[in-house]
Amino acid sequence: MTDAPHEQPEPATAAALLERGLGRRAFVQAALATSAVMASGVATASPAAATGRYRGKLPRQVLQPGTGPIDGDVYLPSRVDEVYWGYLPRTTDAPIARMRSGQTITIDTVSHEGLLEDQGRDPAAWFAAQGVPREHVLDDAVAIAAGYGRHPRDFDVDGPHVVTGPVYVEGAAPGDVLKIEPLSAWPRVPYGVISSRHGKGALAVQFSPDAGISPAETMPQTPDGRATGDPAQYGNVSVFTPVRLGRRGIPTAHLPVGTSGEVSWPLDPFAGLMAVATVGDAPQLNDPLVNSIPPTVGGGNIDVKHLNVGSAFYVPVVAEGALFSTGDPHMSMGNGEVALTAMEGSLRITYRLTVCRPGSGDAPSVAFRYPFGETPDAWVPIGLSDPDGSRNGQGSDLDVASRRAVVNALDFLQHDLGMDRAVAYAYLSAAADFEVSQVVDRTVGVHGVIQKSHFR
Repeated sequence: MTDAPHEQPEPATAAALLERGLGRRAFVQAALATSAVMASGVATASPAAATGRYRGKLPRQVLQPGTGPIDGDVYLPSRVDEVYWGYLPRTTDAPIARMRSGQTITIDTVSHEGLLEDQGRDPAAWFAAQGVPREHVLDDAVAIAAGYGRHPRDFDVDGPHVVTGPVYVEGAAPGDVLKIEPLSAWPRVPYGVISSRHGKGALAVQFSPDAGISPAETMPQTPDGRATGDPAQYGNVSVFTPVRLGRRGIPTAHLPVGTSGEVSWPLDPFAGLMAVATVGDAPQLNDPLVNSIPPTVGGGNIDVKHLNVGSAFYVPVVAEGALFSTGDPHMSMGNGEVALTAMEGSLRITYRLTVCRPGSGDAPSVAFRYPFGETPDAWVPIGLSDPDGSRNGQGSDLDVASRRAVVNALDFLQHDLGMDRAVAYAYLSAAADFEVSQVVDRTVGVHGVIQKSHFR
């Protein structure tokens, strides 16, 4: 691991400032002076196995491009002329980095929150309004918002995500599986953003009155200004969410409750978007077929909260070199992601990328045709309502996703663990959990959680 030089903080002074409960600007300045609030809480996993988690050394600064700890064999920043904003790389796109199978790569992911058009497309100004000084706003975020020009931006059509890649993994070929292991996830800043936007989310206006909610129950409850055509007037809601040290030294997110209370929860950072390139017939970089919002058979915006540090995500390879990309960094997310976004926040993530061959036993058999997850404690079969994304229409039926997750679980238990299929079906009903991954990405998702401890 390399660690760029940086000034040593004064943690005692910072802690005292935090304890006195200063205003937001003073809080953020103090937070940035103490290493504790820069922790991911699941900072690193063993590079040898990625089968467990422990708290590692914490960065003591905002992780501007190229500064601070860089864990991987290869380092990839998010450069304004190389990232994709709202779209995924195609199978015909040139890679911007190369690595060998089994090597590690550190990628500076950039959250879209604070950059988007409904927030003014000026992260320095938007975060300044939340009390964040300019030096604590990421330079690459500012550069992307101001200078992105790979295609014209259309807030109502494009995906929101800043996607970094593609990365060419030597030896990966169609028919293989790419095993993606997040080994570390460092928050680049001690704050995140949670957004709710009109026409999106679990309680969007189009679900009223015929899809289970009344007009008064739709969210957000601000006036809907989409008819203006100006995203800044849409009335979308973005909630700035600071991070500070919680009980037992665990970095936590904090939001107010009423006039004097608060709610807090521990960070659990991961990338919502991990993909291999699957589309070769999109003529333009911003073709709807590669929109970053719907997850697909190649992964993409999969939004499964269990795919954090210490996990493994398996996806079928379609293109030579796999052409891996990542984005949509989350500091935490609840199953369902109901408001529209998770707690979005830029992360420095180190991955190990490994090619798995057919017949090697290195990947679940399901993964050669469909995304599949694994944690140190569980197998995570995944189901999507429409795994080809926007091609041939868009399906958003949660029942379809649920059925596919169950079928993939059965296939895994039968073909990989040797269970009788009827017995496996009974076991899943009695002892496994099927959870809603997300209901907000056009293609909705369900994942199963099969505890490894049940098997011997």
